[in-house]
Amino acid sequence: MLNYTSKIRETARRLLTENRVDAVIGFKKGTVPMMCQPVLITTPEDVDTLYWDSFCGVNLANYLPKRKERIAVVAKGCDSRNIALHILENQIERDQVFVMGIPCKGMVDRRKIVTALDNQEPLEVTEDADRLVVRGEDLERPFNKADVLQDNCAICIHRNPVICDELMGDPVPEQEGIDRYADVRELEAMGPDERWNYFEDLVGPCIRCYACRDACPLCYCPTCFVDESRPQWLGKSIDPTDTLTFHLLRAFHCAGRCTDCGACERACPMGIKVRQFTKKLEKDVMELYGDEAGMSLETRPPLDVYQPDDPGDFIS
Repeated sequence: MLNYTSKIRETARRLLTENRVDAVIGFKKGTVPMMCQPVLITTPEDVDTLYWDSFCGVNLANYLPKRKERIAVVAKGCDSRNIALHILENQIERDQVFVMGIPCKGMVDRRKIVTALDNQEPLEVTEDADRLVVRGEDLERPFNKADVLQDNCAICIHRNPVICDELMGDPVPEQEGIDRYADVRELEAMGPDERWNYFEDLVGPCIRCYACRDACPLCYCPTCFVDESRPQWLGKSIDPTDTLTFHLLRAFHCAGRCTDCGACERACPMGIKVRQFTKKLEKDVMELYGDEAGMSLETRPPLDVYQPDDPGDFIS
């Protein structure tokens, strides 16, 4: 994916020079290994700042809601699905955004590499199509990318952008035969008490920093329910009941809209697998409505519409 950098820069320079957009949202190389930083470029002279590698995992669709200018954005498959949702939910106009599509084979999870290095400090990372080499003082460690992908990327079945104005590379093969919900079925097989204890333990380390909410492209409400004071829905401490309530309600707000981009887990400083909430709801929406979020500009999220033949077995 490194060869996308030159194409991203070329496209951004052309769009800005021809005055087709006012700004470009992409990535620049971070100041430490295995980190890339979102950046907004407004002049052709700055496009050489743009960069791409296997650590560009932030979902850039998060920066689009309520923007007024014409804007180009670098978008992986999951990012493009969130852009489609933003268009459907009137957060941005379709003719306002230029999608620079990235065919993606998955983002690398830096935490997996750091864990494998056992506290050795990485100073440099190089990569090719399928491998990474991490170097440091008295350290040189190769990794297969497939072994250190983010969990959501390892089971992704929509690697190519679903909406796109220009691709930055050739489409990549989509993964087939992937079981996306094996972990969800394990949870469903638990008894009620066991399942409740599982989720209590899951969010036990949560410090209520709201990084998962802030990183999520779906959480664009002007005032989040956790910040409301009239009425006050939740306390402000890390009381276990309030903490679990926050995660449950946030997941339900994302029901039928989540693209499983992994932004929530990537942002969590405590390493909590918060996708366990949203994946269960994703599975339910697929089984009840046959819908995947953000796959089309013609189909609104299923919980955003009413049809006379909607399933109603739960109504007694």
